[in-house]
Amino acid sequence: MFSPIKNTKVYEQVIEQIRDMIDKGTLTKGDKLPSERNLVQQLQVSRASIREALRALEVIGLIECRQGEGSYIKASFQDNLFEPLSIMFMLEGSNPEAIWELRKILEVEASGLAAKRITSGQLNELCEITERFMNSEGEEEAITAEIDKEFHYKIAECSGNILIFNILRTVSILVDHFIVDARKLIIIHEGNKEILYSQHNDIYLAIEKHNSADARQAMREHLDFANKYKSQIK
Repeated sequence: MFSPIKNTKVYEQVIEQIRDMIDKGTLTKGDKLPSERNLVQQLQVSRASIREALRALEVIGLIECRQGEGSYIKASFQDNLFEPLSIMFMLEGSNPEAIWELRKILEVEASGLAAKRITSGQLNELCEITERFMNSEGEEEAITAEIDKEFHYKIAECSGNILIFNILRTVSILVDHFIVDARKLIIIHEGNKEILYSQHNDIYLAIEKHNSADARQAMREHLDFANKYKSQIK
């Protein structure tokens, strides 16, 4: 299972062995790691090195340590990218436009993949979200904005690519974080709601028909519209 460690930087080698077990499938999402005592015995290192390795793995978001229960491989990693990506964004002095460009690249391709890979169950879910969005007239703007995000997340999920899904969620959080209330401001501007209803319906219909080219085009037009209006209200 584990191999004894004898070199320097012991905690890094502990981490490497755990990562190697994940790579080989010995450990997977939600699995409980051996106890500290067990790890000490198997790896033949000090408890301090084990604890240092576990702390590092917790910081990077690979494991979660539950008081009185032990350490577990995380079952969900959707939020792990936000902090490092947002810090990098701020340190690099990037323009918010870069976030929208990345989002466009991801969402256009996600729509094309979703059109090919979406299941009947997922299509029903996307249809329900689309109908809720189009029937959200009179709802609070915050509710409409949340349904809008749910629509985009569902398409990313239906792409069948977990990397696209997780990165898109992070990018969307960055959009909301750095361009405050942009989505809601687009929605409340007179005439834009009807345009957004039509665009969302076009995207859904293209995916329903499993037409990847039309789905990509419909998503591209929608994001170009949102980005153009966002630029006017910054």
